[in-house]
Amino acid sequence: MKVDIWSDIRCPFCYIGKRKFEMALEKFPERQQIEVEWHSFELDPNLKTEPGKSVYDYLAERKGMTRAQSETMHVQVTQMAADVGLKYDFDSAVISNSFDAHRIIQLAKTKGLGDVSEEEFFKAYFCEGVDISNHASLFLIGQRIGLEEVDISRVLSSNEFADEVRYDEHQAQEIGVTGVPFFVLNNKYAVSGAQAPETFLHALEVAWSEITPTDAPMNDGASCDADGNC
Repeated sequence: MKVDIWSDIRCPFCYIGKRKFEMALEKFPERQQIEVEWHSFELDPNLKTEPGKSVYDYLAERKGMTRAQSETMHVQVTQMAADVGLKYDFDSAVISNSFDAHRIIQLAKTKGLGDVSEEEFFKAYFCEGVDISNHASLFLIGQRIGLEEVDISRVLSSNEFADEVRYDEHQAQEIGVTGVPFFVLNNKYAVSGAQAPETFLHALEVAWSEITPTDAPMNDGASCDADGNC
């Protein structure tokens, strides 16, 4: 069974959602039969990289709130991350455009390294304070993922995989994705947000129970709510 996931590596809830989904998979008896494919999504496609700007000021300006409110929100998100074993460091985070990083992830997908690439980019952005728009940083992360140097250099010196990123984003628009993370199970059931592991597990069980040789295309009206009801 396939699970498609739209996410942006700049989205704190996407990393948290990844962990919660993984926790659900650990409890799912048929986990070895699950194929996960990550898809590109940009929270702010027009974002300009600003290494000297704090994430607190960025969010305050973007959401029309005070810096104090932004700091409070980030403390809450940091605690949510800690609850699933992640150590966010927003003080070191660099406001950076994620488009080129998504192109490297698309390259990694062609090598069967999609999940590894998501993990490495999330860690770089949220835990290590890496500028994920900087090509030198992207080259190092690409190596960490396990990509060949020649392939990384080729992509970064061209527009390769730009179309794949845009295609993923177009798909998201077509199926009505307005926020990430967004999970689609068996091309039919949708779970939006960093839900509890129990919600993901229930969605997996429901989707798995309905697998047939003639699975229907995605039903826009079929989704799982925050309580795990599908």
